[in-house]
Amino acid sequence: MLRGLDIRDMLIIDRLELAFQPGLNVLTGETGAGKSILLDALGFVLGWRGRAELVRQGAEQGEVTAWFDIPLGHPAHAVLQEAGIGVEDELILRRINTRDGRKTAWINDRRVSGEVLRNLSETLVELHGQHDDRGLLNPRGHRQMLDSYAGLTAAVDKTRQNWRALTAAQRDLTASEAKIAQVRAEEDFLRHAVSELDALAPEEGEEATLDTQRRLMQAAEKIRADISKAAEALGLQGAEGMVGDASRWLQDVADDAEGRLDGPLAAIERVLLGLDDAQRGVADCLDALSFNTSELEDVEERLFAIRGLARKHNVLPDDLRNFADDLRGRLAVLDDGARDMAALTASVQAAQAAYDEAAIALRVKRQKAAKQLDAAMAKELAPLKMERAVFATMMSEADQPGPEGKDVVAFTVATNPGAPAGPLNKIASGGELSRFLLALKVCLTQDASGLTMIFDEIDRGVGGATADAVGRRLAELAAEGQVLVVTHSPQVAALGGHHWRVEKQQTRDETRSTVVALDASARVDEIARMLSGDTVTEAARDAARALIKT
Repeated sequence: MLRGLDIRDMLIIDRLELAFQPGLNVLTGETGAGKSILLDALGFVLGWRGRAELVRQGAEQGEVTAWFDIPLGHPAHAVLQEAGIGVEDELILRRINTRDGRKTAWINDRRVSGEVLRNLSETLVELHGQHDDRGLLNPRGHRQMLDSYAGLTAAVDKTRQNWRALTAAQRDLTASEAKIAQVRAEEDFLRHAVSELDALAPEEGEEATLDTQRRLMQAAEKIRADISKAAEALGLQGAEGMVGDASRWLQDVADDAEGRLDGPLAAIERVLLGLDDAQRGVADCLDALSFNTSELEDVEERLFAIRGLARKHNVLPDDLRNFADDLRGRLAVLDDGARDMAALTASVQAAQAAYDEAAIALRVKRQKAAKQLDAAMAKELAPLKMERAVFATMMSEADQPGPEGKDVVAFTVATNPGAPAGPLNKIASGGELSRFLLALKVCLTQDASGLTMIFDEIDRGVGGATADAVGRRLAELAAEGQVLVVTHSPQVAALGGHHWRVEKQQTRDETRSTVVALDASARVDEIARMLSGDTVTEAARDAARALIKT
């Protein structure tokens, strides 16, 4: 329940604080006094999208604060919990709009986004007017309203889940068909490429090894002569022979040298061992450089074949093996396609059957709910002096199924028996439309918990007994909660439990709007003004008192 509204520096309001009450709260005032500004300010703090320029001329920022009572179990608690905000009984919303357009919002001093405010507002306030095209006059929202009226959330969720499963299965089938079609279009190329790669069978790192072998073979003739000379220099005719002679000569006289030759002899032994290692290494190198011309041709042929395939397929030589595996995988899609397609088709058929079953079950529930809504509307229209009008919830097959089923729902009216039925906004006149909307909102919100309903000139276009009937229905609706109504109808205003008058004050430099709470005497004068115009007579006051007593 909305308990209060504090507005600072918004449009033509410099400072205004209102305390609302349970029941029917009435706001009246002359045209242009600023009644719509109050709704703009409330919509602003609730995160609704509205006017771009809201800050009062000359002010740096505008600010609106609204506070609500939300008892335990109120739907707002679920939204707050999801946003990580703890609130007990009182909920305080505050939002600031700076001159440069920046907006900042808080919930109980916790900073939040505009999206959180909008989600929260859906549980706190509903605004309705004669031009309420957000839902009641928009056929695209009628199905959702019927589902909400009938409490079909679980059935709709089940249908959505089956729709998601169906679309996922269809997407997988379509993707598989496209993949198979693509592979089939290039099947000849794939099979030839795999055959070519399998015949060559390149290994990772093979290209680098072959390149090294080729360069070594190409350089072999040039370096083999020098390596052979080195082998001779290290052998018996060279270093090994001379060092061996030196070792024998020293050993022959070592005993007479009294140990002075032990060190040199040990060093010579080490040199001989090193020469042996060097000779073996040089011999191995000579063996490696020993090849015939055909060996070089074989190495070059394989090296060039690997490089040629790599260029052909635009991959690195070391990636040819993985590339071949990838091509084989694409061919496997084609080879295994029939089996996979059968399984995917079966999945689509099963998902389609599950969706159809859920959609049909949902349709049956909607048809039952439509009859209940039509009966409820008939009861609501009678007190509004429209007992001869016929409201009908029409259902038809949608052109295309969707996540919420296969049904199209449209609210239609016929203002007189036998007259053709049609959309609300095309069949009903202004006054009739107001009463249809009021009756429909009463039916659709009959189970709303803790919701403040605001009716903006819902009585426009009606007067006399009909306006009185509208006011009495609003009062009955307010008896179960809280209703705020902006009205020009004295009959509606007279039925209010709490009454405010919106006034515009003008000076040479500025225009300001304010709101005055009316006591019993001021209320009589205001209703008399609404009856008679600018000149309030005693007869008008008597008529106002009669309306209030009635």
